[in-house]
Amino acid sequence: MTRGQGSGAGGRVRVAVLFGGESDEHDVSLRSAETVMGALDPERFEVVPVGITRQGAWFSGEGVFGQLTAHSPLFALPGDAHPGQDEVTGPVTGEALVVVEPGQVGLSGSALSGVDVVFPVLHGPRGEDGTVQGMLELARVPYVGSGVLGSAVAMDKAMAKVVLAGAGIPQGAWLAVSRADWETDPIVVGERVESELGYPCFVKPANMGSSVGVSKVHDAGELGAAMSLACQYDRRIVVEAGLDAREIEVAVLGNESPVASVAGEIVPAGEFYDYAAKYVSDDSALIVPADLTADEAGEISRLAVAAFAALDLAGLARVDFFLERESGRVLVNEVNTLPGFTAISMYPRLWAASGMPLPDLVARLVELARARHAERRR
Repeated sequence: MTRGQGSGAGGRVRVAVLFGGESDEHDVSLRSAETVMGALDPERFEVVPVGITRQGAWFSGEGVFGQLTAHSPLFALPGDAHPGQDEVTGPVTGEALVVVEPGQVGLSGSALSGVDVVFPVLHGPRGEDGTVQGMLELARVPYVGSGVLGSAVAMDKAMAKVVLAGAGIPQGAWLAVSRADWETDPIVVGERVESELGYPCFVKPANMGSSVGVSKVHDAGELGAAMSLACQYDRRIVVEAGLDAREIEVAVLGNESPVASVAGEIVPAGEFYDYAAKYVSDDSALIVPADLTADEAGEISRLAVAAFAALDLAGLARVDFFLERESGRVLVNEVNTLPGFTAISMYPRLWAASGMPLPDLVARLVELARARHAERRR
């Protein structure tokens, strides 16, 4: 198949939007996909919905989005009951993808024929970590976002910190702990945390996003519960020193010549910007643009692009910063390669404030995906 002007009806670009997935960010993915699919101009793009259940089965077709959201608490109506697992039964097949059960390979024959670009609106492991990206590389299909290397490194918070440190990007104090080390000798781990970081600190799974599994630890007595929670999600745990700092976020867009958006500030209603604050309640303040000096804004923008380049990213990323109140130091906290695209998410809001409304943003991401694919095919 030739991927030129577009293989869809009327020459439209046919975009397969992947959503759901096996990670604990499944529900956030559904919210993000709803926004992305609604923003793709139907005169320019033909959307092919592709849903992945929590169990890892792939379905395509118009009905799959409704089937997955029917079992999602983020789409709840008051009084609804919501099972912990979606119960999609019966294939909803379309032309773009065959139905694939967990453990099978879905790239043979014409599984991806007819699709010009894949837009993976997937968050967390088995979606944002290079696994799906590797599958799409094998299928030779253009896709939105970073490649295998950048996706995998940025998803793993511990490895990303190592790479960013090697590139001279300033960060706060942190340490990595394996689940095996914690379960073997929690006393030694606790002594390391207290001596190297102190309290308060934050404990989080290395490979997870949307603040899933993250805890703020005020003293040694709370460390055990926080570590146990993080260990439910990953075998690698990151512990970060607590900082008296403002939380600043910047959106980055581009391939070889990325650009940064205006900066935004998050003022959490609680002690930190947790999952509920991001996707359930609207009590936290999202200030766009952030109230920064010209020097602060310039340094944050420079570091955002530098972090993007150091991790070999492409398409899009959101770079999260700490701006220390006392010292004025700008520190990179995390880099997210597939940031949330919900109606209240910072990534689209930052670009809207920078003069790029959501329909233009998603169209630009599709263009960048095709350009990157063409460059790699050289």
